[in-house]
Amino acid sequence: MDAVFKALADRTRRTILDELTDRDGQTLFEICARLASKHGLGSSRQAISQHLDVLEAAGLVETRREGRYKFHYINTTPLEPIVERWLKKTGEDAGDRTGAERGRGITMRINLASVLVDDQDKALRFYTEILGFQQKNDIPMGEHRWITVVSPEDPDGTELVLEPDVHPAVKPFKEALVADGIPFTSFAVDDVRAEYDRLRGLGVRFTQEPTDMGPVTTAVLDDTCGNLIQIAHQAG
Repeated sequence: MDAVFKALADRTRRTILDELTDRDGQTLFEICARLASKHGLGSSRQAISQHLDVLEAAGLVETRREGRYKFHYINTTPLEPIVERWLKKTGEDAGDRTGAERGRGITMRINLASVLVDDQDKALRFYTEILGFQQKNDIPMGEHRWITVVSPEDPDGTELVLEPDVHPAVKPFKEALVADGIPFTSFAVDDVRAEYDRLRGLGVRFTQEPTDMGPVTTAVLDDTCGNLIQIAHQAG
């Protein structure tokens, strides 16, 4: 119980728990961005990582690794002995509530997607001025920035993070994809051939011209930041 009180004594750690309560299952990069944009807490990623370590040691945060990402989840179970110690329980026993039960009924949705870029400034220009996305966030994060873009048709929809490819494992992964002609991700367009002509006119290099694949037409372009990107349209 002492570890829980120690963890909760710090304002930044309490704010992290607030953010995980608001949206559970965040990466370190996203937590840092939310703290900076919503609360003006411009701490380094290393400092926030240390706060998360304290919360995890106290059992208030649990982590799960999926591929190269590490997601953080709030765990309120360590708070239950505190409630039981000073407050009388009423109704259903709080000790019976598990993390799985708390999650029932929640509809999962895609909030963020990432593309790993070798130059954030160049990527921001390409994805906005050339591809036509709209900038939503550009927040300093120490050496790098939290940059997201959205579709102008859905400004409150899924955000694409222009994430720096600084991890040493990322560049070989990206180079292998490009060498095999594999797109990193795919964007939907209304007319692949028209978009191909428009982008070619802007100097974009394509590694695959528009190709009909049954009900789907695709093309693949070079985003100038180390990735191949597919554009696709599926006939209704």
